[in-house]
Amino acid sequence: MAAAQIDGVETALAEKLEGVSLDEVKRILYGRPYKSLEFSAEATKLAQDGDFQLAGYIVDAQKEQTRAPRLVRVAAIQNRIHRPTTDSVVEQRDAIHQRVAAMIEAAAAAGANVVGLQEAWTMPFAFCTRERLPWTEFAESVYTGPTTQFLSKLAVKHDIVIISPILERDEEKDDVIWNTAVVISHTGRVIGRSRKNHIPRVGDFNESTYYMESTLGHPVFETKYGRIGINICYGRHHPQNWMMYALNGAEIIFNPSATVGALSEPLWGIEARNAAIANHVFTVGINRVGTEVFPNEFTSGNGQPAHKDFGHFYGSSYIAAPDGSRTPSLSRVREGVLVAELDLNLCRQCKDAWGFRMTNRLDMYAQKLTEVSNPDYRPDIRREQ
Repeated sequence: MAAAQIDGVETALAEKLEGVSLDEVKRILYGRPYKSLEFSAEATKLAQDGDFQLAGYIVDAQKEQTRAPRLVRVAAIQNRIHRPTTDSVVEQRDAIHQRVAAMIEAAAAAGANVVGLQEAWTMPFAFCTRERLPWTEFAESVYTGPTTQFLSKLAVKHDIVIISPILERDEEKDDVIWNTAVVISHTGRVIGRSRKNHIPRVGDFNESTYYMESTLGHPVFETKYGRIGINICYGRHHPQNWMMYALNGAEIIFNPSATVGALSEPLWGIEARNAAIANHVFTVGINRVGTEVFPNEFTSGNGQPAHKDFGHFYGSSYIAAPDGSRTPSLSRVREGVLVAELDLNLCRQCKDAWGFRMTNRLDMYAQKLTEVSNPDYRPDIRREQ
């Protein structure tokens, strides 16, 4: 029987600490304290009725003399699946649609302008099974698929931008499948798509069974509420991936993910936060939650017997700021909506304060990376003669 999961670090700390000690530990762990957002009665009721967590914070910047604050409210939504994986594809997808729609309604009632969803949010994370059918039937068109049509109505209704990571069926190019994030404008139209640049091959878990690395590069989307990049899941382990979205002008980089257990959890709170610091951007780490059970057993290259679940998706979605501070995480076991009011002026303020953009020596790295990519390259190691 699986061990019980704790709710999260914040809950565990609050059970043992209080007052100044708790405040100091939070400051050390998360940087400067944030004020909590005050939610409308409607938003609070939607969360209570839907039995999901709703948390919110204000990430402010210094007041400037020549620029007004550039405020945008960003929401990260983490959810579980809501029907057994043995149900039909349409039943599973529609159940998740309805659940996440209620969570988007709460985010909108909380004032969100941009809503980000988790990796492959419309389906169970069935890539661990290595089976084709029925899982590839969740794939759909970016432009005409049921998910985009469903979310487009919500985007128009609430005047919001929605980041919708789906399993894409590229109907324009031979029905090839991709791991894709669709960017839906507040007008309801699709601004564009971004695809997963780095594909995990860990043990016998190999997502290239279903899709390959993106050929789109690092597109950044100019929206009504700011410039957005999407670094899908495994790409967070590659610092250069974050950097390229930032170099292309992103102010907020979303990291929609689906990650489980001991292997990745120690990295989770570090990588998106470090990317925010190194690139003078806001980052939004979103992870699904819950344990998904499949009809047939499979192995995961970890020496364990064949099993029917991939492990516990530990949620813990959070938002990090370019000054190194970050929000507390959402729960490890509950669905939730995290809302943060960001002042995008903080991006340039941190560039001015730390100067990483000015001092990063891209010219030197570009030359060396060109050399390293040559199969004949040998590391520059100096040894005592």
